Amino acid sequence: MFAIIETGGKQYKVQEGDVLFIEKLNANAGESVTFDRVLAVSGADGLVTGTPVLSGATVSATVEKQGRGQKIIVYKYKAKKNYRRKQGHRQPYTKVTIGKIQA
Repeated sequence: MFAIIETGGKQYKVQEGDVLFIEKLNANAGESVTFDRVLAVSGADGLVTGTPVLSGATVSATVEKQGRGQKIIVYKYKAKKNYRRKQGHRQPYTKVTIGKIQA
């Protein structure tokens, strides 16, 4: 059984026990979160899709940790004009473990 959920402007195909790195949520480690924007659920009776979301379908997960990704360098440069700008960025994320899919 799998579900397709939407969080942080992205869509994820999840199964029970999956570990995901998603956009940062306001939850501490060990807390439980519920995703109610479920777009589709596949079970024993086939694939059920929503328009755009399924009503009554939820996916529960537990927050493992909050963190920040690897640093990327944003470097702007214009040739022969002595224009150089260097900026670093680390995107925050939330690591979650998918628990129960209720459809």
